[in-house]
Amino acid sequence: MNRPGSHPQRATQEAAHWYALQRQGGLSAMQQARFMDWLVASPEHLREYLAVGRVAGELGDAMRAMPIDLEALIAGKEPAQAVPDNVVALPARRSSSPPAAARPRRRRLPRAVAAAAVLVCLGIAAHVAWPQSRHYVAAHGAPRSFELPDRTVVHLNAESELSMRFGLFQRRVELARGQASFVVAADRRPFTVQAAGLQVQDIGTTFDVSLRREQARIDVAEGRVRVVGDAGAGRLLADLRAGQSARIDYRDHAVSVSHEDVGMMTAWWERRVVFRDEPLRDVADQFNRLSAVRLHVEDPAAGALRLTGNLSGDDLESLRAFLDEQPALRTVVTANEIRVQSHAR
Repeated sequence: MNRPGSHPQRATQEAAHWYALQRQGGLSAMQQARFMDWLVASPEHLREYLAVGRVAGELGDAMRAMPIDLEALIAGKEPAQAVPDNVVALPARRSSSPPAAARPRRRRLPRAVAAAAVLVCLGIAAHVAWPQSRHYVAAHGAPRSFELPDRTVVHLNAESELSMRFGLFQRRVELARGQASFVVAADRRPFTVQAAGLQVQDIGTTFDVSLRREQARIDVAEGRVRVVGDAGAGRLLADLRAGQSARIDYRDHAVSVSHEDVGMMTAWWERRVVFRDEPLRDVADQFNRLSAVRLHVEDPAAGALRLTGNLSGDDLESLRAFLDEQPALRTVVTANEIRVQSHAR
């Protein structure tokens, strides 16, 4: 972890270490937890991690951009030299050829080496062009973070599920349920998230998509996103900048945009439940993703009560104390449940 006074290259070295481990794939739960602790410890860590990924991607792009004459490579021929447009070739002077033994021998690549080089080049091209599909699930009480093939970092909340499909011309993610944040890596291909009939189009950003009971919520922590209705049919619903949040109803796509604290948008990465003027039923859903003790709202009046707070998702005592402070509510605690009722019931 990079601390004040440490070597200036420490964060870069650690970022390169984690990037290499992520590219190898299959991190254990402990490694994932250590990686996330390191990533959120300092903004510098995230910047260095994305910078390392960007440099690696640029090296891959440079290799893919190199012109390759496959036939010449297999035959062991040297690449043809380009002739400037303003140079006119003169007729070659005839001369007696030197004896064959005196001629310099042109070095050729062994056919096996040339064929291997061709396979490497074809492998790089196939890796870029071939569609990639993956599926990710986060279980109850177990939010997770991981990296997509393009080096985009995803924070997937507990009880959430998403799929991705990357091709040559697009990067597409579908959020089936729950909540996910995306720190999108720079790439020529557009990055879109589909969720509940909406299409969230990234324009270089960090953003969050959360599927609530009656509406979707899109928070933008950095950059900009466009939200289009009917899975991209063309109707623009919202154009959001950093610090803006949109709530979009599932039924009629009514949009409400507000300004929010950026730290509040990403607080759940550290298992905090932050809510501002939200109904208790939605607050309960956020806690129930993380906690083994279920928060059960027993009547509509209690569920509709709007609350504001900032609590740890693992601190049930603070949650119960917070609920007891609400004059319109009363709580009953059992071994595995906190039942909440309205006093009017």
